[in-house]
Amino acid sequence: MANQDVLTQHIGTIKKTNPVARVIGKIFIYFVLIVGAIVSLFPFFWMLSQSLMTLGETLQIRWLPSVPQWHNYAEAWSRAKFGDYFLNSTWVTLGTIIGVLITSILAAYAFARIQFPGRNLIFTLFLATMMVPESVTLIPNLFMIRGNIIPWGNWNDTFWVLTVPFMANAFSVFLLRQFFQQVPNELWDAARIDGAGHMRFLTQIVLPISTAPIVTVILFAFTGAWNAFSWPLIVSGRKWRTLMVGLYNFVSEAGTETQLLMAGAVISLIPILILYIFTQKQFTQGIATTGLKG
Repeated sequence: MANQDVLTQHIGTIKKTNPVARVIGKIFIYFVLIVGAIVSLFPFFWMLSQSLMTLGETLQIRWLPSVPQWHNYAEAWSRAKFGDYFLNSTWVTLGTIIGVLITSILAAYAFARIQFPGRNLIFTLFLATMMVPESVTLIPNLFMIRGNIIPWGNWNDTFWVLTVPFMANAFSVFLLRQFFQQVPNELWDAARIDGAGHMRFLTQIVLPISTAPIVTVILFAFTGAWNAFSWPLIVSGRKWRTLMVGLYNFVSEAGTETQLLMAGAVISLIPILILYIFTQKQFTQGIATTGLKG
């Protein structure tokens, strides 16, 4: 312990007596951050730039369009029938979010605040499902929605087949459980004195102070449902084709018209960007305030 204190004092002395090293350290940190930002943002810049070019400019691999071609978005929207696919993705995403919120909030509260036999074992097994790759569950889910395992009829190309398999999410339960565990027991004791049960305590006390983690769950659920591709590609037809599957089909239909493909990609990205812009504060708080205790 004494050696650690001496080392800490020595480092502090170096920082105070060597301002050049401190400046070099800051420059290095900023350089790494700037390089990381450029690497992360460059694909989005390239996609946006290509979407505003003519076909000839995309073939010349130019950095910026000479004249922005805003009509590319309208052409891509009409040619790919993105209007129908956009509406389908909206309904599927809303249904998935509602299902995830209901199951995650109730399950997380039960794991965090209710004592029952085997709680920790069940929660551990539940978390273990996060280690299972999505591709492994495709075939069992496919058998279920076709009525081979549970006799509820064939759900192919319906709203339910795109939402029900994803209405339970282990990560969302884990995230909310970690936050619910931090709610002071004194609040529960006070609620019990007033005659409140678990459901009233959850709806009137726990949920109002859990805005940040709930918004985080919504953001993750929205991103997952909106960007889903493999499952909708297998089970959806013309009626419930989602935006990502429509964009995939548009790749073969548009052929070499790169500017239209990039315009379609930008259209599919806009809702996620808008949601993140309005929820970034709650998202940061939700990540920072969960997982601190468990």
